Amino acid sequence: MSRGFRVREWAGVISLLSLAVAVAMGVLFTEESSRSELTAASRAALRSPTGYAQLVSYESLSAMGPVMRPAMGGEMCQWMPASTGAFLTASLLQAEATGSNPGQSSGQDRVSIDVNRAPLRTIRDPNPAYSAIAVEPESNMLVVTDENLFQILEYDRLDNTPANARMTEPKRVIGGNLTKAEMMCGVYIDPKTLETYVINNDTQDWMAVFSKDARGNVAPDRYLATPHGTFGIAVDERQQEIFLTVQHSNAVVVYRKLAEGEEAPLRRLFGNDTELEDPHGIAVDTKNNLLFVSNHGNVRYRNTGGEGDLRETAAQNPRRMRGFIRGTGKFEPPSITVYGRDAEGNTAPVRIIEGPQTRLNWPMHLAVDEERGELYVANDMDHSILVFRTTDEGDAAPTRVIKGPKTGIKNPTSIALDLKNGELWVANMGNHSATAFPLTASGDVEPLRTIRGGPANEASLMIGNPGGVGYDTKREEILVPN
Repeated sequence: MSRGFRVREWAGVISLLSLAVAVAMGVLFTEESSRSELTAASRAALRSPTGYAQLVSYESLSAMGPVMRPAMGGEMCQWMPASTGAFLTASLLQAEATGSNPGQSSGQDRVSIDVNRAPLRTIRDPNPAYSAIAVEPESNMLVVTDENLFQILEYDRLDNTPANARMTEPKRVIGGNLTKAEMMCGVYIDPKTLETYVINNDTQDWMAVFSKDARGNVAPDRYLATPHGTFGIAVDERQQEIFLTVQHSNAVVVYRKLAEGEEAPLRRLFGNDTELEDPHGIAVDTKNNLLFVSNHGNVRYRNTGGEGDLRETAAQNPRRMRGFIRGTGKFEPPSITVYGRDAEGNTAPVRIIEGPQTRLNWPMHLAVDEERGELYVANDMDHSILVFRTTDEGDAAPTRVIKGPKTGIKNPTSIALDLKNGELWVANMGNHSATAFPLTASGDVEPLRTIRGGPANEASLMIGNPGGVGYDTKREEILVPN
């Protein structure tokens, strides 16, 4: 074989090898790109439904272009980082204008910030925000829950904060990370043992029970695992049953009064036919065997039969409630739905109080005077207490309304009846106060007594479980969703 032939032979082999390498590299990069796209698609396709919002993708508003922005309507506020210095803000805005990525800039252009630095200012209410109230007249025991500082406060029923005093000191305080108590929306006092029952709403899923001597950062004497989002509490002492509303699942659950741990409820009231729509307050009329529930009006509908998968998941985990159909959410008027005391499952109400004449506006906790046949409603956004007859239905006007500047009522979230002394107690989340009125009070009347947890005429910030923060540069306002 000649040398020239061997050279030509090796040249052919090298050419073939080069072609094979090029093809292999092309396949490799194509597969990598496809694998990346397939992985992203697979992640999206295999994402399990959780019942909660999930981040799927995001896109900068500035990348949408001028064609898409007008479809959003109105002006778009200029993006301004909330906690950065002017130099960093300017560099970020300049990077956005030039299309560069500040995260990939050179070391000389980078800006460092101290993430551990103290804030320039803090918006925080230093005073308790009274979210729920209970009274036990035989012992003059008055208990309020504080949704701001996560405390349970006990006062004497006869306390009355002087006008020039900053606040009234509580007799005892329960609070701390051992208590299993944070965003407390409901409270009950056992008339015999004087134990205090509290339920959590947003951040913990427990009903905690404390003895009359508990104070400080102590664990509850017992606790019960509850569905997420419980709000209202009512107790039938005769039947030894506890009724809880479940706000996020549009349900009522009923337990033994002494239930604890992971004990399952005795029965559940839930389903499309119940017309439970963001339920909050609850009250039991043992004389007439009735159950009253206040609703804000937010509703989602369940799967076929109105029960969804609640029955199935309850066997596995009594604290879960799912089964809503996506896209069925709607806003209905606020209402009070009435059921038989023993109602369960997908049972329709026997009657409903609803309509413009009712004046219902975020109705919160309820209380029933069985002897007088009256239903009391803490009407949060109307800054009023409404009184209905327990037999009312439809678009019925209240028989009495307690409202006005003299009353000191502001964002009332809870009420309690002292039938022995003929008094109505109101927890005002909007001004750090609890106010007492005669049971028959009506109109713009001054309270009999006021217990304040903060300075007079100082508004409560009512920041509770804030989920984010925004800044409106046009109006120079800070926006805080709770």
